[in-house]
Amino acid sequence: MQQSKPIQKVVIAGGGTAGWAVAAGLSQQLGQLIEIELIESEDIGTVGVGEATIPPMRSYHRIAGIDEQEFMRETSATFKLGILFRDWRDLNTEYMHSFGEVGKASTWMTDFHHFWLEARKRGLAGPLDEYCLEAAASWKQKFAFSEKGGPNFAYHLDAGRYARFLRGKCEARGVVRREGMIEHVELDPDDGFIRRLHLKDGGVVEGDFFIDCTGFKGLLIEGALKTGYDDWTHWLPTNRALAVQTQAVRDPLPYTVSTTRTAGWQWRIPLQHRVGNGLVYCSDYMDDEQARDELLANIEGELLTEPRPIRYTTGARRKQWNKNCLALGLASGFLEPLESTSIYLVMIGISRFMQLFPFDGVKDSVVDDYNATCRLELERIRDFIILHYKVTGRSDTPFWRDRQNQGIPDTLAHRLQLFEESGHIRQAEADLFQVSSWLQVMLGQGIEPKAHHQLARTIPDDKLQGGLQDLQKNISRMVESMPAHKAFIEKFCSVRC
Repeated sequence: MQQSKPIQKVVIAGGGTAGWAVAAGLSQQLGQLIEIELIESEDIGTVGVGEATIPPMRSYHRIAGIDEQEFMRETSATFKLGILFRDWRDLNTEYMHSFGEVGKASTWMTDFHHFWLEARKRGLAGPLDEYCLEAAASWKQKFAFSEKGGPNFAYHLDAGRYARFLRGKCEARGVVRREGMIEHVELDPDDGFIRRLHLKDGGVVEGDFFIDCTGFKGLLIEGALKTGYDDWTHWLPTNRALAVQTQAVRDPLPYTVSTTRTAGWQWRIPLQHRVGNGLVYCSDYMDDEQARDELLANIEGELLTEPRPIRYTTGARRKQWNKNCLALGLASGFLEPLESTSIYLVMIGISRFMQLFPFDGVKDSVVDDYNATCRLELERIRDFIILHYKVTGRSDTPFWRDRQNQGIPDTLAHRLQLFEESGHIRQAEADLFQVSSWLQVMLGQGIEPKAHHQLARTIPDDKLQGGLQDLQKNISRMVESMPAHKAFIEKFCSVRC
């Protein structure tokens, strides 16, 4: 159902990382055209564990007018070149999923890895990571970048500090913050659109458009509009997490560490002043006390907080945008944080919304286009996460044996079959993760293609080996010239005492 009422005031329901990130983009780009009010309550805690990110965050910061050095100092941030996956292929194995492009010798006909596979077959190639700057720098714990370029990177950050940092920027731009707890969402009796929010203290907030950042409850998108939720736990069965902060006992690594455990996996996110840790698990295979014990037995450093429980259902709202309400963050759905996509989904969601902003009123064609794009991207990300679980050799616990035997979406099954049979990786529409990401994870998890493109057969040994050696030497020289990750942080964005 459409409405022709012009959008002059946007109300953001909920703060935290999602709410203030949304406000930052809106206020920077559209602040002169619309009024923005954000409602949050100090009495409602935030999940606050989205502390690892992916590279598109840097683009959003430019959109939102965020200075990189200031942001990193204020959030005790470190740099992230990728994720180290331990024990995912099997116990006592590890591989790096870096943010870099693997190789440079792709042609219009085929990708670099086909040449590498041919060279490896002839005994002429080194490990894949030697041909990726970000992976090579990760293993050496090096980091540097300049205006002239450098590796592709993201951040580890303190989510609580990040929300406060963004709040300060937004309020300085005129965003109005309203302290309050939403008690009732009033809908228009004629068209079912949201008209106003009633607060527990008796206050009323009116708006033309509402952005739901109220977390898992989805007070607007679900509580009021009954949008519906597609449950994906049959593919991604983990449903609980424990998060805890510890004192740092070593220099911060330039990557996140993800390690499989009995009924799930554990994260380790290094910041400048502390380390974020957590255990993602499935309650069908492990109770909460067992999870707590396993987490505390596998962390380093003194506890700074008590383990905090989080419960969730993996899946997505059937519509991200319904009537005059857009859901972002946990209100829109939840994909477990295995590939650090939670903050990205908030930022890409509000970016797309600004591109389609309904200045003259909500139109069905715009809403449908937005929802279709978001849904397709969510399903691509979902498949990428399922890949890690499905393709594993770990079989020492019931949880991991069941992951090997579980069903998977047809879209993922096709990708796996294509790579196994031919070595091809097709970049699909709305794919967040590029060819190099799929390559690193599929090879890292132990999938070996039975064939590859034969163009590489036409290259003599000396030229094939020489090309790979030149690439490897160039990357090695760049890595050796970089300072240690910690040293670069201290110079670029050290936290001010």
